[in-house]
Amino acid sequence: MNKLEMIKQLAEQHDIPLPHARRYVDWFFELMSEALAKGDRVEIRGLMTLYVKTYNGYRGRNPKTGEFVQVKGKKLPFFKPGIELKARINQAPGSK
Repeated sequence: MNKLEMIKQLAEQHDIPLPHARRYVDWFFELMSEALAKGDRVEIRGLMTLYVKTYNGYRGRNPKTGEFVQVKGKKLPFFKPGIELKARINQAPGSK
């Protein structure tokens, strides 16, 4: 499911206009993005947790030239599925 499909399904299931559904979905993702940008965790019990890991910079080597370079530190978002989500996926038809 992509974002547009999510918006359409929200509008249909709750009988709301498509522009309103789009605003709600955009707002939801914006809140999650802002929280992650501040370094906060986003936890939706039973579904998932999103969090940011910080990696320090290090001295690396350019594989083409063999020259040493300083690689900058970075932050990356991570997804951790909840127990209920894992159970639901494993009960889904066609899962092994």
